[in-house]
Amino acid sequence: MSEYLNELFTLQGKVAVVIGGTGELCGAMAEGLAGAGATVVLVGRNEEKAQARLDKIHAFHGVSYFEKCDVGSKDALEDLLERVLKKSGQVDIVVNGAGVNSPTPFLEIQEEEYDRIMDVNTKAVFFACQVFGRYFVERGQGGSMINVGSMSGVKPLSRVFTYSASKAAVHNLSQNLAREWAPQNIRVNTLVPGFFPAEQNKKVLTEERVAQIMGHTPMKRFGEAKELIGATLLLASDAGSFITGHELLVDGGYAAMTI
Repeated sequence: MSEYLNELFTLQGKVAVVIGGTGELCGAMAEGLAGAGATVVLVGRNEEKAQARLDKIHAFHGVSYFEKCDVGSKDALEDLLERVLKKSGQVDIVVNGAGVNSPTPFLEIQEEEYDRIMDVNTKAVFFACQVFGRYFVERGQGGSMINVGSMSGVKPLSRVFTYSASKAAVHNLSQNLAREWAPQNIRVNTLVPGFFPAEQNKKVLTEERVAQIMGHTPMKRFGEAKELIGATLLLASDAGSFITGHELLVDGGYAAMTI
């Protein structure tokens, strides 16, 4: 059985670039990719946070290294691709998972806050798709892009107005690119976490908010970061070779709930 599963899900010989890999959720996804055999490049701004994740990956003999990058700059993303190609020779999988959030009431949102959230959550994903997508197209060997969406990109959530708009754009972009690049065997999907306690949503998770979330989640609990790994491996590996333009929800049933 293990040989059969390995044939389906192995990422041996693949290189995965995980933008936002220093964070809690994408860090767990990075561990999963490394566990399946990929060389994983953790991309972020904080080398100290990255080192803690690299230590976990190296503990089970996974191959991984850190690259610092301001993902809001297209030039910086092109430099990142160049550095990865120099070190690893190729890129096969890209995870776009950088994200920021804010609970500011709508009428109080300032232009600076709006720009900051849109720059990280939308602009950075847009240009990462452009930079790495061009590489995939020119290389001519396909590839997998996994853009990390949000439940607020499926249905707008209260109190996170700019975040919801930014993630809805990511969902739309992913489907657009999936259609555009399907003939080149470049798959673009959106991985949609439900409610996972993470750094970017701590300010939003008040006691009242938690009660509302639990009342709308059939499993009556938050997700654990490691529960994103199975979906990540499906979208990254040959097991998901005919899946593109899909929004894969990992949400404990949240989106299936009405009243």
